[in-house]
Amino acid sequence: MSESTVAIRYAQSLIGLAQEKKVVEEVYNDMLFFKKVADENRALLLTLKSPVVRHEKKIAVLKAIFQERVNPVSYTIFEIVTKKNREGILYAIADEFVKLYDESKGIVVAHVTAAVALTDELRQQFSQIVADSTGKTVQIKEKTDERLIGGYVLRVGDRQIDASIRKRLSDLKLSLLN
Repeated sequence: MSESTVAIRYAQSLIGLAQEKKVVEEVYNDMLFFKKVADENRALLLTLKSPVVRHEKKIAVLKAIFQERVNPVSYTIFEIVTKKNREGILYAIADEFVKLYDESKGIVVAHVTAAVALTDELRQQFSQIVADSTGKTVQIKEKTDERLIGGYVLRVGDRQIDASIRKRLSDLKLSLLN
């Protein structure tokens, strides 16, 4: 079974348990916290994914970092996954949980990559465009990439609009070659 399929199943189980215990918001914040810690500390992810590091050591690391800082429901999933030797997918589980939560709340995440930082006006325009097309509340995640030269790349779910100058130049180059 693929990692994403397993992660989705664990995330669905976790959201069900969190709903049952009425701690969905806390678990959501815990999953965001886990992702933030993992993003900022590459060594944590490497340790969790390493087949060389013993499972006792991995659970000790998770316990030291998270046990006192997260809801017991969240920590329980860390223990269960580690006991089943699947600690390498904890990040994917957290990511899937956040997606399920956003979906249940009617939130869609729009990823905007632009050559320069977005102004408040542009941010509002992107939010409005996505909200009009999806009918959902929009959360903008922005990134700058100077290689785009100008323009933007907008990605919502599995759809992408590439309106960058780099893409236009690439298209022009291909049309001139043909």
